[in-house]
Amino acid sequence: MTIDPSSGPDTEATSSETSSGVAVLDRAFALLGAFQPTDERLTLTELSRRTGLYKSTVLRLLGALEHGGFIRKLDDGQYAIGPQPMRLAAIYQRSFRVDSIIEPLLAELSEKLGETTSFYVRAGGRRLVVSRVEPARAVRVSIRVGEDFEVGKGASGKVLMAFTDTHPNGEEVRARLWATSYGERDPETAAASVPVFGALGELKGALTVSGPLSRLGEPLAMRTAVVALLEMARRATAEFGGNVSRYAIAAQANTEHIGVRV
Repeated sequence: MTIDPSSGPDTEATSSETSSGVAVLDRAFALLGAFQPTDERLTLTELSRRTGLYKSTVLRLLGALEHGGFIRKLDDGQYAIGPQPMRLAAIYQRSFRVDSIIEPLLAELSEKLGETTSFYVRAGGRRLVVSRVEPARAVRVSIRVGEDFEVGKGASGKVLMAFTDTHPNGEEVRARLWATSYGERDPETAAASVPVFGALGELKGALTVSGPLSRLGEPLAMRTAVVALLEMARRATAEFGGNVSRYAIAAQANTEHIGVRV
């Protein structure tokens, strides 16, 4: 929700609560969150509009963020993300051991299927791309690392919700270990996803294949993708020290339903 700065006084100047360190951090995070994946740079005016903060407040916060390496002021006076988030993102990725375990499997899977492969984790009500590999094809699904989408849509969202929530809607996915989607987030995209688990049985993330609906949406192509995903997820789970027995069961059960639009 965007607050209109003209609708009232800047609360930072009128409320003792908002002068606290927590409130300042909230505003700083709001400024960083104002940058969308397609935004290379933003003006002071646009940052003020998107956050609902007065320009004077935005300017003070930008100075602090620039000092910390989170924001860069460009020669034209606009602002861009600084190098510090990249360093933190690298640490975040290493916490999932994506670089050593998931990425080689994504590359192998993408080469085998000729489609985009990715690894998602849940971040509240969003699903976040922490790694992806795209095929060398003219027509493909393009996904950027760091992009986030609504967790309630898409195959990976179904997997993430099934193994992080106890809602009855996830029972079927929990039982079969795979989910598919057809045009849910993007009307021209189909996807399949399976969970990857850690040593304690915890969900590490969702291993996903996505491609054009006209290609991956075909029953045989989807069935091939799900079978390949189950094998890759089994290998990833083994690397994380998890129990892989459930994948053998999933590969043998309900195979007649793979490719059915569920």
